[in-house]
Amino acid sequence: MTINCKGKLIDLSTPKIMGILNVTPDSFYDGGNYKNTMAIMSQVKTMTSQGATFIDVGGYSSRPDADDVSVDEELQRVIPIIEMILNECPDTLISVDTFRSQVAQQAIKSGACMVNDISAGHLDEEMLKTIANLNVPYIMMHMRGNPKTMKSLTNYDDLVADILFYFSERIAKARALGIVDLIIDPGFGFAKTLEQNYELLNKFELLRMTDLPILAGLSRKSMIYKTLNSSSEEALNGTTVFNTIALQKGANILRVHDVKEALECITLTQQLH
Repeated sequence: MTINCKGKLIDLSTPKIMGILNVTPDSFYDGGNYKNTMAIMSQVKTMTSQGATFIDVGGYSSRPDADDVSVDEELQRVIPIIEMILNECPDTLISVDTFRSQVAQQAIKSGACMVNDISAGHLDEEMLKTIANLNVPYIMMHMRGNPKTMKSLTNYDDLVADILFYFSERIAKARALGIVDLIIDPGFGFAKTLEQNYELLNKFELLRMTDLPILAGLSRKSMIYKTLNSSSEEALNGTTVFNTIALQKGANILRVHDVKEALECITLTQQLH
């Protein structure tokens, strides 16, 4: 199970880590932490040295009720950061976290190697065609609506069956356009209630029916800290528990804020196999 990043084959049969780099002022956990080049590069170097295979750069907060930003603003946040990272650390494999085809195109042109789209192409009808033309790996996430409306769109006939149907349609459309490297993300916290997030994690192994690599984005999510009556700052231990469960159920990529702890999860769970 491999994906091609800039001519380098990444074997996902051994789980990999995607480190989160939010360059937004309002992300739920680390918003506003990386306001200058020194802080950004320090975080990138820390994550890669601790074992991150990918760095996921995002300039649009997708937390519930997040403020909308223009395409130009998103480009101004993301593109200089990608160029700066690659200028200093040229071997870094950068994923761009965007649902906009224009941002995806410019990010890949600037040196990113992968696109991570929370909407699987639903929020920009040009996205799938753009990915096909760029010929890069594409992460498609399950979500309904958009960050402002998703909390009201949680009615499912059968949660996991509906998610699998969603992916079957998205995969078929992507394959018809010639997109080769696809990764699915079930979208914990996106258009799902607290109880539905737990149901999804409990049945996570069913996603393997797609025969595609699976990304698990559980890091410091509200399903952890709301259950524990704590906060995102106190959710590292819970994240480790959930990452371990996801790995045991077939996750191929962990998207995390805390790389060192995630690598320990992978190292220990691999010993079980």
